[in-house]
Amino acid sequence: MNIVFMGTPDFAVPSLKEIIERFGVKAVLTQPDRPKGRGKAMAMSPVKEVAVQHNIPVYQPERLRKDPELIEKLKSMDLDFIIVVAYGQLLSQEVLDIPKYGCINLHGSLLPKYRGAAPIHHAIMNGEKVSGNTTMLMDIGLDTGDMLLKNEVVIEENMTTAELYDILKDTGSELLVKTIEGVYKGEIEAVKQGETETCYASMLNKEMAKINWNQNAQDIHNFVRGLYSFPIAHTTYKEVLMKVIETRLTGENAKQEPGTIVKVDKSGILVAAKDENILITKVQFPNKKPLPVSEYIKGNTIEEKVVLGI
Repeated sequence: MNIVFMGTPDFAVPSLKEIIERFGVKAVLTQPDRPKGRGKAMAMSPVKEVAVQHNIPVYQPERLRKDPELIEKLKSMDLDFIIVVAYGQLLSQEVLDIPKYGCINLHGSLLPKYRGAAPIHHAIMNGEKVSGNTTMLMDIGLDTGDMLLKNEVVIEENMTTAELYDILKDTGSELLVKTIEGVYKGEIEAVKQGETETCYASMLNKEMAKINWNQNAQDIHNFVRGLYSFPIAHTTYKEVLMKVIETRLTGENAKQEPGTIVKVDKSGILVAAKDENILITKVQFPNKKPLPVSEYIKGNTIEEKVVLGI
């Protein structure tokens, strides 16, 4: 098959590797190199690193739809498929029409729920019990194309976004291979999404990561899990920023004002939420490493009865 792969972050890497091994890839499109780290040195995307290792031609347009020369090059490749995994750009109809069998996208949710940029985060933040991947035939909308195949993953009570992300990126690569083979052989019937369960998973930022202790403990727990490992939920302890990295539910009825530190010991920081107490088990303070509370309190004091920032 003649395949072009479009993707950028590490979520796309297992899919690219699997497609290289099973079918071969003629070219890779990824986002331009960006400054990274304290030194702001230019860094390749994870997808570009894999392509370079396999001597696959790499193209990095700022906006593909505004690069007619590259679009003409894609047209000249006699493509069977364009495969898209977290590329970061919407494709024009002109590009969508290039491959013989269409443009196939792997999306980290059970569509039509959680279209958009951060489906894994929002699924956990909303307390979903099941997530998964969907492959679809792309159209000009944002994750609105006809669905091809799905797989499901059970979300455990303490599973974080980072853990679900790793599961979905690996199981997604397997689903993508099955999809390519099925579409090529004419064995998969595309299904329209409909709009009844649609919700958009918007981009995340640090400003929206502040914990509201007036919520129920379950909602706060979901919030903390969903924002791990970016942008990380936070609160304030005596007006100092405290990142809340891990929490656990206790089932204990709260008897104090929401946000009040009830107890501190090696098991964690017990805090009153609206309905129940919740246990903070891992924190990070400014200029400090993330630490389990059991380690942090060996050299630092967390006072009981202090009310954390709302």
